[in-house]
Amino acid sequence: MSYNTLATLELTNKTVLLRLDLNVPLTHGLISDDSRILAALPTIKHLLSQHCKIVIMSHLGRPKAFDPAFSLQAVGVRLAELLGENIVFASDYGEEPVDQLLLQLGKDRIILLENLRFYPGETKNDQDFARGLLKGIDFYVNDAFASLHRAHASVEAVPSMVPADKRGIGFLVEKELNSLAQLNQQIKAPFTVVMGGAKVSDKIGIILHYLDRCNNLVIGGAMAYSFLAYQGIAVGDSKIAEEQTDLVEAIFRNAAARKVSIHLPVDHLCAATFAESSAAQLVSSSEIPKGLMGLDIGPKTIAQYRGVLRASATILWNGPMGVFEWEQFSHGTTGIAEEVGLNRGFTLVGGGDSVAAINKAGVASKISHISTGGGAFLEFLQGIKLPGLKALEG
Repeated sequence: MSYNTLATLELTNKTVLLRLDLNVPLTHGLISDDSRILAALPTIKHLLSQHCKIVIMSHLGRPKAFDPAFSLQAVGVRLAELLGENIVFASDYGEEPVDQLLLQLGKDRIILLENLRFYPGETKNDQDFARGLLKGIDFYVNDAFASLHRAHASVEAVPSMVPADKRGIGFLVEKELNSLAQLNQQIKAPFTVVMGGAKVSDKIGIILHYLDRCNNLVIGGAMAYSFLAYQGIAVGDSKIAEEQTDLVEAIFRNAAARKVSIHLPVDHLCAATFAESSAAQLVSSSEIPKGLMGLDIGPKTIAQYRGVLRASATILWNGPMGVFEWEQFSHGTTGIAEEVGLNRGFTLVGGGDSVAAINKAGVASKISHISTGGGAFLEFLQGIKLPGLKALEG
């Protein structure tokens, strides 16, 4: 696949519609983590250096209609601070068309559109909505890797309406594509895949994809209890997905055929109720008694998993080992993060909680590549053609 990059597009003095991923966490209206905004700065600064007018668009959360709790206004304030630029915030670009706003701007000016998902046309991939976004626009650039798997108007319909020589990818997407391709090109054994999170169904595709190439499959998070239950091990009141038994069976069957070692928790941190205020109780065996639910892997499991990772030359990690957002159940995820950071092979980490753990452990600079994508990250690695990328092909 070939895509125009910022280096190949003739952008000087042009008006650029820029799709970014500014889906930052907000707490009481305040940004608690601005890493996605920071990641977008190189592309924005490059466009400014080319004397472009920039219309930035992004989504935030999953609102069904206008909801001030999901407004991008706070993002605009932070972006203006980081850039040292004035930013015009377009709160209703349906009533106040972007092309009219552009006429009022001089060079090196930026418009930030309100949350795309306030408009039903975005998620419906509506052609009319897409045409409205393109009014007054010369070029389209997508630098939102995490959204490329969505067949939404700003991701698929809009670039499909732009001539091939006037659409392309930003620095962040370019880096993602190069780094993710590197995993498949340069896998060295032992290769360990670490998967966590809640649902086996979310990870079945990526697990099966790499079972014929990896040596170890390390499982954590709520999905681990479905694996243990399949083996007949008591998991107490832990969350399991009965309807996903066939998926778990397929993983075990394929792993056995390819001689892949599956590593499951041998001890657990548990609680009587699923609440942040619950006290952590250590269960020192694989089996969890009734009345308790597993919410994190235990110290013996952490040590075992760290040993597997230490012996690995390639590591792919997606998904937390427990309820990472609660401090008492974050130790498993943090332990994995620390060990991945110590590894001197090729290490690739994707997914919000995994990335947060890497940052919390202070080892981000030691990871070969940290992906900004979740679903896009998993689908791309499986070889699935992402709608947003297909629309950008030259």
